[in-house]
Order: sequence, then structure tokens, then C-alpha cells
Amino acid sequence: MAGTILVVEDESSVREMIVFALERAGFVIMAAGDAAQAQVMMAQRTPDLMLIDWMMPGLSGIDFTRRLKNSEASRRIPIIMLTARGDEMDKVQGFDVGADDYVTKPFSPRELVARIKAVLRRAAPVSQERVMEVEGLRLDPSGHRVTAHGSAVDLGPTEFRMLHFFMAHPERVYSRGQLLDKVWGTDVYIEERTVDVHIRRLRKALSEHGHDRLIQTVRGTGYRFSARD
Repeated sequence: MAGTILVVEDESSVREMIVFALERAGFVIMAAGDAAQAQVMMAQRTPDLMLIDWMMPGLSGIDFTRRLKNSEASRRIPIIMLTARGDEMDKVQGFDVGADDYVTKPFSPRELVARIKAVLRRAAPVSQERVMEVEGLRLDPSGHRVTAHGSAVDLGPTEFRMLHFFMAHPERVYSRGQLLDKVWGTDVYIEERTVDVHIRRLRKALSEHGHDRLIQTVRGTGYRFSARD
């Protein structure tokens, strides 16, 4: 899957054009008309990238971006600002609040898709083979080993992939559907509740050294990997 994009644009005609172009490019799209609607959607599913219009009613795009980048839950989500303001100082202001890129209206769908793919590439982990460690829990992807304070942790292949994904994407909340896509793949059709079964198995395997608390349930939304209580 190319990724999930949340489009936040108050002009319906522009929003529909963007949604059409990005769906044709293979992205999964969520669309909101303002910041408040976008936040409701984010509580249900964490996007891989956000397109945010600068000029919106209520909370402006620049203030919404600032709020997102100041929140631990959303600060790692890449953001591209959409605006008719092309002045250099406006662009600087957008980057100052944390925007990852800036697309000036009018723009072509091909340019937008290219910019999105470039930002997603930059946001991707440097290496999927890097060893990761949190509070003594160590995962070595190339060696397919997990240890807790030096002791081996026995995980099944699905639990290993799930832990690998969580450790590579800490502090972000993922719905069951997102975890199915990321861990099992989009061509597998199984019940979302299957995720809960594997979460329980993963927690049980990690519980001996107290690392089960790192897999946190976010009520009504999904799960996250976090060292924060």
C-alpha cells in the first residue's frame, strides 16, 4: 500500500480534485474540511502523511500544523502545506512551525503525487535492518532475534513482525485495520479482532521482564508502542 493520506482542505472542489488524483496514484485517502473534522478522523486512524491548506475557517492550517508538531502523538506525521501564498517569508513561516514541504496553488496532480512520495521517502526509517532497543528490549531484524536484558524472547513470526513495526514507529497510535495492513499486508483478508489475539501473545512473551507495558491499548482506537506510562 502506498500509504494513507489525510487531506485537510476547506474548498470542496479542490479537495475532490486532490482525493481523485491521490486515489488514482494508489493512496488511501481520508478527507476533512477543517481542523476539527481532521482531528476526529485522526483519532480513528493515524495517517502516514497530511496535506493541510493554509487558509481554513476556524483553526488556520499554520496553527493546526503548529499544534500537531507540538503533540507527541502526531509530531512524527509528515505535513505538506497547500497554499496560494508563494512568498518566501510565508514558506519560511510554514517550515518554522514544522511543515515538511510546501506546494503552491495551482499545482498539477503529478507534481503533488511526486512531492508526497518524496516526503514519504524522507520520512521512512533509514534502514529496516537496524537494531532497535528500548528499556533493555532489543530487536535485531537481520538476525531475527529478540532479547530482554540479554535473555532470549521466543516470538512467533507474526508477533516478531508486529514488535518490529511497533519499535520502528513508537508513540503513534495504530488502529487494528492499520496493523493488519502494515503487519499482515493488504492482500490478506482476516478479521480485525485477530490483531487482539496476537497482541495478547506478544504481551505474554514480553511480560517476564515487564516489557508488556510497552504495548499500550488506546481505548476505542487501537494500540501504540510507548515507554511512557
